[in-house]
Amino acid sequence: MSDQQRCEQVIRAALAAQGQLAVPVDSLRANDDLHAHGLTSLRSVRVLLAIEAELGIEFPEDRLGRSLFTSIENLVAEATPLVPSQGGPQ
Repeated sequence: MSDQQRCEQVIRAALAAQGQLAVPVDSLRANDDLHAHGLTSLRSVRVLLAIEAELGIEFPEDRLGRSLFTSIENLVAEATPLVPSQGGPQ
């Protein structure tokens, strides 16, 4: 599994567990607006903490904002480069 695929899997799991969205996470496309589906600022923080803990990363403070949580696609794009290299072929 690539880092990008792993990130998307972790992000979807965090959204399912912490996001309390109005629709099932499995039904969301990567570019769907998470705010339109009920993601609030408080839930965003919970999702962020779950993603950071699971991936062993920390999002830079200057990247934290409403736009980060616009879509799964945005979260994956920001998280993937932060994931520590596994040091093997993917």
